[in-house]
Amino acid sequence: MKIALAQLNYTIADIQGNSNKILSAIQGAKEQSADLIVFSELAVCGYPPDDLLDYPHFIDACKTAIESIAKACHGITAIVGCPMENPEETGRRLYNSACVLEDGKIVDVIYKTLLPTYDVFNESRYFEVNDIFKTVEIKGVKTAITICEDLWHEMDRFDYQDNPLKLVSVHSPQLIINLSASPFNHGKKEERMEVLVKQSKTYHLPLVYVNQVGAHTDLIFDGSSVVLNGQGEIVHQSASFAEDISYFDLAEQHPVIKAGDLDHIAELHQALVFGIRDYFGKMGFKKAVLGSSGGIDSAVVQALMSDAIGSDNVHAVLMPSQYSSEGSVSDARFLSEQLGNTYTIIPIESAFRAFEGGLSDLFKGLPFSLAEENIQARSRAVYLMAISNKLGYILVNTSNKSEMSVGYSTLYGDMCGSLSILGDVFKTEVYALAKYINRDENRIPDTIIHKAPSAELRPDQKDSDSLPEYDILDTILKLYIEEQIDPELIIQQGIDRDVVNKVIRLVNNSEYKRFQAPPILRVSKKAFGRGRVMPLVSKW
Repeated sequence: MKIALAQLNYTIADIQGNSNKILSAIQGAKEQSADLIVFSELAVCGYPPDDLLDYPHFIDACKTAIESIAKACHGITAIVGCPMENPEETGRRLYNSACVLEDGKIVDVIYKTLLPTYDVFNESRYFEVNDIFKTVEIKGVKTAITICEDLWHEMDRFDYQDNPLKLVSVHSPQLIINLSASPFNHGKKEERMEVLVKQSKTYHLPLVYVNQVGAHTDLIFDGSSVVLNGQGEIVHQSASFAEDISYFDLAEQHPVIKAGDLDHIAELHQALVFGIRDYFGKMGFKKAVLGSSGGIDSAVVQALMSDAIGSDNVHAVLMPSQYSSEGSVSDARFLSEQLGNTYTIIPIESAFRAFEGGLSDLFKGLPFSLAEENIQARSRAVYLMAISNKLGYILVNTSNKSEMSVGYSTLYGDMCGSLSILGDVFKTEVYALAKYINRDENRIPDTIIHKAPSAELRPDQKDSDSLPEYDILDTILKLYIEEQIDPELIIQQGIDRDVVNKVIRLVNNSEYKRFQAPPILRVSKKAFGRGRVMPLVSKW
């Protein structure tokens, strides 16, 4: 049986556009004499559609689309992900489904059993749990069709009560197919392969895994579809972070492929550029604007934006204050010239003085404080948003995860933006990204990379004045936020108790700020936003 793996980039709710992609792939597979073409989870509507699934007319549109796609399936079988209601049940019984299309119609529908409700997933909010376990015969091959989580019954935190593959194995399947929408994060490819290899080896069956590719605001899907033989060995590997329609013949012998190791920072760079490009492309945005401070964060964002949407489409705004060093301005100017970006210099001292004058009666006799520092940050935001509104440039945010974790950012100031590029990237990783960006040439000046981090909102200010050194800070943050380790256990690793307690207190007290932050490109296993939902009012 010749199988086409259709790893496509869908747009959520673009049912017609997604259907056209699916139909085009089916036609191409027919021309290649494929017997079967497999698409990813919820391909018709894109994953995740969230509360659109609560709209009956949205479900009706998906059903109409899958019926139309089925009409094109003559001489080929297609398996397409789509939300479907079970017509044999009363009430609104919606399932995450894999539709088997053949001879111009829907010949079978397989429902998803395991509905993830952790991290970024919330499928139990919308779907019912499958309780029917069967195989589907495709070209004489008894096939176990599963959907994403159905292969992940053993989790680190818990075991699901049901094991869908074990339940369907009583019907003696000869092939496992999995339609997936598994988002990217660092380490996910390795974790995913462990699951696939284990399932293939356990049941001694070849496994065809087709994953979605593309970015949907914060979630980035890497694709990386694979085929495993009955010994759990990789015999086919699709591209990562790119659409890929590839073909695999089960009847032929295929050499074993060794899984490649990609450097963490190289993969991080690839994921961020891909996420930016897809966000701008799907939203129809052409140009970006950002504040360029001469610091490491804005420099890395500026380079990533240039790689993602083109240097000509990135405009940097240099907004020195009376506390900015001359080096910061010259570094920011040189960076724009190196990257080929246009830039504007707008000093903010006059705006800051105007605000000071307006508040002079109310603030009379009070010392310079955080209020004056934040006025500067918010003055910059006003300029950036004015440029965005007037010229149609989309403002991108430059804050990193370390700063967002401890509230080292200003609401309605440097937290502004339509998309947070580095909000899931710790400061130490930002430096590593800068070095990676400079791997072939010094696009980011060394003076920026080696400069002591500073917000430059008061004389001689340094981040280290109020925060631990970033290597210590990031260690604490990774353990507490991403590994969810008890603070006492962090202290036992040899980190000063007062430092740990201070950092944890800052994290917990800054939730109200993060609640108002822009969406963040997710690249870790625990990102702020939909993946870490915490109460705003809490005594924890």
